[in-house]
Amino acid sequence: MTLDSLHLLFFKNYDEANLLFSPGINCFIGDNGSGKTNLLDAIHYLSLTKSAFTPTDSQSIKQEADFFVVKGKFLSDGSAAPETIQVSLRAGQKKALTHNKQPYDRLSDHIGKYPAVLISPYDTDLIRQGSEERRKYFDSLLSQLDHEFLEQLITYNALLRQRNAVLKQSSASSHGFDRDYLLALDEQLAPLGQQLTAARAAFLTEFTPIFQRHYQQLADGRENVTLTYKSQLLEADFAQLLRANERRDFILQRSTTGPHRDDFIFLMEELPVKSYGSQGQQKSFAIALKLAQFEILATRQQHKPLLLLDDIFDRLDEKRIARLLELVANETFGQVFLTDTNLARTDQALARVSSDIYRFRVQSGTVAPV
Repeated sequence: MTLDSLHLLFFKNYDEANLLFSPGINCFIGDNGSGKTNLLDAIHYLSLTKSAFTPTDSQSIKQEADFFVVKGKFLSDGSAAPETIQVSLRAGQKKALTHNKQPYDRLSDHIGKYPAVLISPYDTDLIRQGSEERRKYFDSLLSQLDHEFLEQLITYNALLRQRNAVLKQSSASSHGFDRDYLLALDEQLAPLGQQLTAARAAFLTEFTPIFQRHYQQLADGRENVTLTYKSQLLEADFAQLLRANERRDFILQRSTTGPHRDDFIFLMEELPVKSYGSQGQQKSFAIALKLAQFEILATRQQHKPLLLLDDIFDRLDEKRIARLLELVANETFGQVFLTDTNLARTDQALARVSSDIYRFRVQSGTVAPV
């Protein structure tokens, strides 16, 4: 599966752009702030229906415009006709997603069909920030692999929002605590929570050795690293936990137990990487996560995801860059999109690569082949 072309209209800092891509490597070259990363983000939209960098879709509409369009044509092995994916948003309206001009009933039906993996300078946020970032990362990866997990997650989050609304309303209401409604919600939440926890735990068992292998290759086997899943539901019944924490939830006006509170613990020599890992070790840890993500997506879905490399030459040391480029040269990856500020440096780094390389110059929201 490769992305053959990309069309943008009023997306971020672009009025309009039309690009044809190599099935091998595509390089976006330009100064910082010129819009290179925005091109990667547009590709991310085509894969996951959302931005990798901005929390709300409306932020992707170009200033002084009232809509954006991102359209891409994908080519599949053995298929002569391209598949066209379009994501669009008009201010104040719902985001629209179409496949060959036919709208999806739900955005979630698209997830996993056109996988992509992004490696960026922000990946160490997975280590440094709170548990929500790590849950989002693993849930997003699992959702691309397992549509049933995605459906369970969507339903769980919708019920959780209802439960939290009941807790807040009950606290403010003169009529008291609507316990019957809360119990009805708990009856639906409990089995879903157990299923999500079991799926996460099982997935981590599969994912961890792949991750460890990639880390050892990046770090020359100097440290032992591991991933563990922390959840109350691994040792307790969710229905019982909900009942036991009911009064506390009422006082705090939020649900204090469940898979939405879980964490994935990143360890190096049995100590938290966040606290004890050096900056270089944290970067290796984050890259190993993404390489393992790429491998497991490629294996399960039987075609290689798009690989998006953002600013790696400026932000990573030579050793880690060399390892990534070794994988590129060995054709471990399929289609690659990368950004850099220096064309000569990019050409030198890719000198060993035999794949077709397309180069694009990006300048203040305009992009053209070099």
